[in-house]
Amino acid sequence: MREGVVVCPSVGRPHRLVYFAWGEARAPVVVCVHGLTGSGRDFDELAEALASAGYRVLCPDLVGRGSSQRLGDPSAYRLGQYVADLEQLLSALELGDIDWIGTSLGGLVGMTLAARPAARVRRLVLNDVGPWVPAAALVRIGE
Repeated sequence: MREGVVVCPSVGRPHRLVYFAWGEARAPVVVCVHGLTGSGRDFDELAEALASAGYRVLCPDLVGRGSSQRLGDPSAYRLGQYVADLEQLLSALELGDIDWIGTSLGGLVGMTLAARPAARVRRLVLNDVGPWVPAAALVRIGE
C-alpha cells in the first residue's frame, strides 16, 4: 500500500485529500469510497484482494475524514464538494475509465460522477445507498 495526496479547491482555502493505493499503476482502476463516518482504510482487505487479482485500487479519505484535511467552513461539507474532490483526484492521477465501489455517501458520489456527460465511471457497485426517488414515483411503483 502507498499513500498519496492531491490538493483540492474549496471555499476559503485549498485542502489536502489523502488516498491509499494498491496494485500496479498500469492496471485497470477501481476506486473505493467510504461512507460518512468511514475512511479509505475501511477497504484495506478488499483493496488487497483486488490488487492481487490485477487491479489498481484507490481508496481516498473524503475531506474531513481519516487523514484528509478538514474544511475551514463546516457548511462546505456537501455532495458537490465531495464530487469535485474526487474529480480532482481522477484528473491529478490522469485516470481514464474506472470502476467505482461506493458505500453510502461514497455511493452517492459515485452515482453523481457516473451521471455526468463525460463520465469516467465504467462500472458502479453500490452498498447501503440508493437514489432519491420522488414520492409520486414511489406511489406509481407501488400501484
